[in-house]
Amino acid sequence: MKTDVEKLDPTRVKLSVEVPFEELKASLANAYRSIGGQVRVPGFRPGKVPTRVIDARVGRGAVLERAINDALPSLYGQALQEAGIEPIGQPDVDITEIDDGKQLLFTAEVDVKPEFDLPTRDGLEVTVDAVTVTDAEVDEQIQALRERFAKQTAVERAAADDDYVTIDLVAAARDGETLDGGEVTGQTYRVGAGNMVDGLDDAVRGLSADESATFTTTLVGAAEGETADVTVTVSAVKEQQLPDLDDDFAQLVSEFDTVAEMTADMRTRLERVRRGEQLVAARDRVLDAYLDRADVPVPARMLAHELEHRNEAVERELQMYGLSMEQYLEAQGKTVEELEAEAAQTSSRAIKAQFVLDALATREQLSVDEGELTAHMINRAQRAGVTPEQYVQQVMQSGNIQGLVSEVVQSKALALLVREAQVADTNGEEIDVAALEAELSSTTTTDRTRLFEGANASADSADSADSADSADSADSADSGDSADSGDNADSGDSADSADPVDAAVAIDAPLVPDDEASR
Repeated sequence: MKTDVEKLDPTRVKLSVEVPFEELKASLANAYRSIGGQVRVPGFRPGKVPTRVIDARVGRGAVLERAINDALPSLYGQALQEAGIEPIGQPDVDITEIDDGKQLLFTAEVDVKPEFDLPTRDGLEVTVDAVTVTDAEVDEQIQALRERFAKQTAVERAAADDDYVTIDLVAAARDGETLDGGEVTGQTYRVGAGNMVDGLDDAVRGLSADESATFTTTLVGAAEGETADVTVTVSAVKEQQLPDLDDDFAQLVSEFDTVAEMTADMRTRLERVRRGEQLVAARDRVLDAYLDRADVPVPARMLAHELEHRNEAVERELQMYGLSMEQYLEAQGKTVEELEAEAAQTSSRAIKAQFVLDALATREQLSVDEGELTAHMINRAQRAGVTPEQYVQQVMQSGNIQGLVSEVVQSKALALLVREAQVADTNGEEIDVAALEAELSSTTTTDRTRLFEGANASADSADSADSADSADSADSADSGDSADSGDNADSGDSADSADPVDAAVAIDAPLVPDDEASR
């Protein structure tokens, strides 16, 4: 077999392959056996039909087609190996000539990793925000803790802000017909929360038990300009009674004896959140600074695939929440063109980061041991909400072990970059990244809290601690990967379960989606 390589651009090559017919004999024999076992010819047992009869019955061309299709994957792989090509993604294969008995000619165009020079790591300097925790932020956390342990008492008066009401909702079209899925019964709602239906708060304020009101609103997922009439009926009004902020409360909700001790601990936790955010910011800014030094072409098809992947993810999420693209764009305050440009920039950066970190890992001979891979899979399982055993089974079935290995290797390369860089805060204080990582890791209890455990470079990832911009994130189910992060009013967990630092340092988001990382 002979293979010629033509470089179409810095990230794409064309293989022209000549295969002597002699190398197709085994595939032809298999094709004849397969077809011979399927055709029924009088006078011959299945599988015993002579090749000349098969040629006469189904045609030599059909046999050649099957033989070549069966042989192509192996021939393509052999051509890659002979040419020393490391492909990315699937090839575009074209059969250019079949000269029966003489040769097969085919071409294959495929994306390849670009060739580039790694820039120097010397002199990388970044600045991150200094750690600041205000009294107001601490008070907000204490207030949230009091609300978790508040009691709700039924009152015989009209509903007002911060009351909890039990309501029934019925949504009807303008013609009076109740909409599909437009009825909710027994819903508990905090007046003034503003997180359910536009206009609900104004309708509920002033209503007592067994009173109703109707208001017009636009429901989630409705077409632009389409409104519905919603009737809300209040069945109960409850007043929230916060526990006194005293030493008894501190002893009830924490391991501390006094409010002062509990408050000091809350401040310490928030400071750990800020230090975790410093690490996240350092990681992203060091990587950005290093990528700015690298001239790395991005494969066009790989970028197109990544953009398609992101668009599909956005569409699935919009469908889940019943939103249209127009509503999403309005909420983001962006045009379609702006959204597409932003997605292209983010995706291109992620792909570029993958190439650069892979090259850095190769240069520094970074490897992954079994313990590191196991820890990463446990980490991933926690984020996916499944057991480690279930996650490992999914990975084995998908054949994505190499993708996970790549994520860990890339994360180690990124850790190397960050720890060699000079990081300072806005007050001019130098930050020892390795020491800070060790400090945060020693104060948490889960494997996932290590800064550089798993691939870490997706600044826009929803799994990144970048999404936890304030201490408030500790009280949101979205902010963390574990059940500890759910601090809602109905929670019966102790105050110790709400550790905001967990949300701040769980930053093992992948550089690119799993299907890209596995290539």
